[in-house]
Amino acid sequence: MSKQAAEHHTKAAEHHEHAARHHKEAAKHHEAGNHEKAVHHAHVAHGHHLQAIHHHEEATKFHLEHHGKK
Repeated sequence: MSKQAAEHHTKAAEHHEHAARHHKEAAKHHEAGNHEKAVHHAHVAHGHHLQAIHHHEEATKFHLEHHGKK
């Protein structure tokens, strides 16, 4: 796998981890009745999911360039 693809896979994994933390925070705030903070953390988590998708797509692009389309 190309170095660029590996870097994008790592970044995608990091964004998934950040998203998971924000989802946990959203759940905690939601249970406590603090819906504004819950929404904030849910929104930030969504942003991290989008970034993870972007890095996944970039990794796929580099992988296809390096190994060719099958």
